[in-house]
Amino acid sequence: MVSTTPNRRALQREAQTAAIKVVARRLIADKGVAQLSLREVAREMGLVSSALYRYFATRDELLTALIFDAYNELGAAVERAEARVARADCHGRWRAACAAVRRWARAHPHEYSLLYGTPVPGYQAPPVTVAAATRVTMVLAAILSDAATTRPMPTPRWSSAEVRGFLQVDALAPTMPGVDPGHYVSALMAWTTLFGTVSFELFGHYVGSVTNYGRMFDAVVEELAELVGVAARPANPRAR
Repeated sequence: MVSTTPNRRALQREAQTAAIKVVARRLIADKGVAQLSLREVAREMGLVSSALYRYFATRDELLTALIFDAYNELGAAVERAEARVARADCHGRWRAACAAVRRWARAHPHEYSLLYGTPVPGYQAPPVTVAAATRVTMVLAAILSDAATTRPMPTPRWSSAEVRGFLQVDALAPTMPGVDPGHYVSALMAWTTLFGTVSFELFGHYVGSVTNYGRMFDAVVEELAELVGVAARPANPRAR
């Protein structure tokens, strides 16, 4: 008879790990990420702090797990939204992906702040988070690549030779096959502006200047679509 003890232990460990992360998220929401500690998490759970060391050796290890989860949750949300749109509709895919970023951020403001807010003093995210962190970028890059092979793209302001002077072209090229390196500047501007717009809304930087955040966001998304060459084509080409 095969023992089920190892499986049971694995499930118990998984459940306890999830419970620790739930409490840690709540503490971050209540007190801020800088106040997160294993001792505080243990106190909230009615445990001695040493009990948590079997799951997370340090505060930073727990923080990394939370960041990894948040990046993956955001990435999955964007991937699902973009996948619902027909592949030929690059403009629709762009809008869906951008809207999913904002929707997730508004539903999970503390997790979003953990990813894109004030850096935690003394903490450096390890390489293990990179793949999760780039899931949204990869969705947006795929849209640009598909657009570049199916429609005329705007003439880039920068030449390939020029962008090599300030961008890691060889590192970016595999993420955007078919896209002229001259467009990498626009792509990076779009990523930055997308998250910057969401951050300005969530962190209160639009107070006093924006009256309708949803319409403002939609306007920014359309401007970015134009910038990167995925804007909807006008019914009458002469309308431009």
